[in-house]
Amino acid sequence: MAKNSTSSTTVPDTAWLGRGRHFGPEPEQDVRRNLIALKAAGVLDDFLELDPVEAARSTVLHPRDESADPGPSARRLFEARWQAGDDDVPVRAQLTTYDPETRRKESEGVTWVLAAEAERAWDPHWASPATMFWPDSERVAWDHDTAADVRLRTTNHLPKDDDELRRLLRDCTRQSWYVHVVVHEAMTPDAAGQQPVSTFLPPSLRHRVIEHRGTPEQAQIADFAMKRELSVRMPRGGAVILPPYPQRPDYDVDRFTVRSVFLDGSEPTELLDRIQEFAALPRPLPAEAERALTRLRQGWHLLTPDEELVHAQGMVTKYAEALEAMTKSCDLYREAAEAAQAALAEATGGDGVPRAPAPGHVKAEGSPLSALTKAFGRFRDPNK
Repeated sequence: MAKNSTSSTTVPDTAWLGRGRHFGPEPEQDVRRNLIALKAAGVLDDFLELDPVEAARSTVLHPRDESADPGPSARRLFEARWQAGDDDVPVRAQLTTYDPETRRKESEGVTWVLAAEAERAWDPHWASPATMFWPDSERVAWDHDTAADVRLRTTNHLPKDDDELRRLLRDCTRQSWYVHVVVHEAMTPDAAGQQPVSTFLPPSLRHRVIEHRGTPEQAQIADFAMKRELSVRMPRGGAVILPPYPQRPDYDVDRFTVRSVFLDGSEPTELLDRIQEFAALPRPLPAEAERALTRLRQGWHLLTPDEELVHAQGMVTKYAEALEAMTKSCDLYREAAEAAQAALAEATGGDGVPRAPAPGHVKAEGSPLSALTKAFGRFRDPNK
């Protein structure tokens, strides 16, 4: 897949976007089992699995468009529909699995891209779209970020090497779609303190945050690397939310730095509030994410009965308009042909031999040759 780049637009407030890598042996089978189980439990309204080539050819809601094509490296395309929240807001989502273009061995895993959109602004307390497709189990390794060797749903310890650390910071801020938080351990935490901070976040935000941990002895090296690469500081025993690249005017370094985080299993309220505040800021829409969102909107196949009826009515209207246009074209063609035949007959006297008019007898604009030229001109002028 192409390297991530950023467009000039921002992520719509109705959308949820995710990208990762699955390192298990049967990623599509994991998705199928989860979808079947959730539909049986009544969580999903319905789901659909498609071959990417056939999906691109059979786009339902819109005419065939390149933006609805998942690309040559796509493996499978899954669609799911459900109702979110207490007020049953309709949500549609597509997950596509890919073979990376640079793939050399099985251990590199299978890349996936997920785009979901609701009919109103997304609420972080809704269920995570990721767990509609992927089982929320530690036994299924679907949650690796494609930008760096880090994972959701767990803590990722910072590299000890300075060059590796700086490379990680660059990858996470320039290529990743996720919110990255670095927490420094003032002292080695017990089992409760090792629990990821992200587990306290609302469900839909939980799978948008990747947590990094710095050990007690890494305070100085982490602070130096972040100051040099990102112009932010790593407070001892605190946390910082990494800024996007390039930094936006709405990113306040002090605002998104928490001086103290107690890693004792209690809920770190201040840090959670800052993460939610940061996640609510306008985010640049990566080019690949924009394509995924376009595919969701223009390449949707899992229609409700009402949508199928509206679609059928729309197709009837389009066919009627096309038939009317064809009928008009035929009438114009016939009229032009008859005019051309009449002009030709007048110009040749009906025997195929051209007749020259007497000098000064007929004006140029009224000659048979002029009539013939005008008749054929109807074919060149689409407005006639």
